[in-house]
Amino acid sequence: MWLAILLSAIVMTAIVGVRYLIVSGAFAAVTRARHPGLYRGLDAQMRREIWWSIASAAIYGVPAGVVAWGWQYRGWTQVYTDAHAYPVWYLPVSVLAFMVAHDTWFYWTHRWMHRPKPFKLAHAVHHASRPPTAWAAMAFHPIEAITGAVVIPLLVFVIPIHVGALGLVLTIMTVMGVTNHMGWEVFPRFMWRGALGGWLITASHHQRHHEQYGCNYGLYFRFWDRLCGTDNGLGDFAKAHAKAAARGSRGGDLGDAGRGGPRHAA
Repeated sequence: MWLAILLSAIVMTAIVGVRYLIVSGAFAAVTRARHPGLYRGLDAQMRREIWWSIASAAIYGVPAGVVAWGWQYRGWTQVYTDAHAYPVWYLPVSVLAFMVAHDTWFYWTHRWMHRPKPFKLAHAVHHASRPPTAWAAMAFHPIEAITGAVVIPLLVFVIPIHVGALGLVLTIMTVMGVTNHMGWEVFPRFMWRGALGGWLITASHHQRHHEQYGCNYGLYFRFWDRLCGTDNGLGDFAKAHAKAAARGSRGGDLGDAGRGGPRHAA
């Protein structure tokens, strides 16, 4: 049994790691095609982001592997495979329920990590990416990775969800995590400038978080930021693009030199 659980954890770690490399790599390639030079001079930073992300993949993979084994062989979770087990309308409801619960967990743990001690201990690793790139989506200190790794495995014990709907949740989580750090908007304008954008988080909203630190803590929705007065609107990509142009004019890989360490915010 223990060998089977270990193998399941190893397989899930590999899946998480390969998924990260494929998705982040694809969006990084799109960025280079759409905005040449945006990541110029950030090679050392991107190598660090990949390193931390691969380490995070192992942390995400362990609880996911254990729960996957328990679901398949012990029926531990509320994940179901029979599409007729619940009404059709419940499929989108379950996806939304997972996203709302995940967003709530993320907002409050993320906000806690911006207190001085947790920030210095763990969250500073993520904010060392200045500006973040498509590779930064999982660039977490192990402490932060643990807080992110447990939420979905815990939710499958509480909220019934079809295995396909769970796959959709994981896909949305992965895509949003990557695109929110790319340094430009990949989504249509109505998703971030229109009425819908007033409630959804995309790269423009998360960019402001990386600019100012003490605001815009959400993951998918702006609800908690609005309710708690921490929503500071949308960021400005023009500054990031101007800095990229300046890096390009100087040439070379600046790495971490000259950009300074991350600030912390309470």
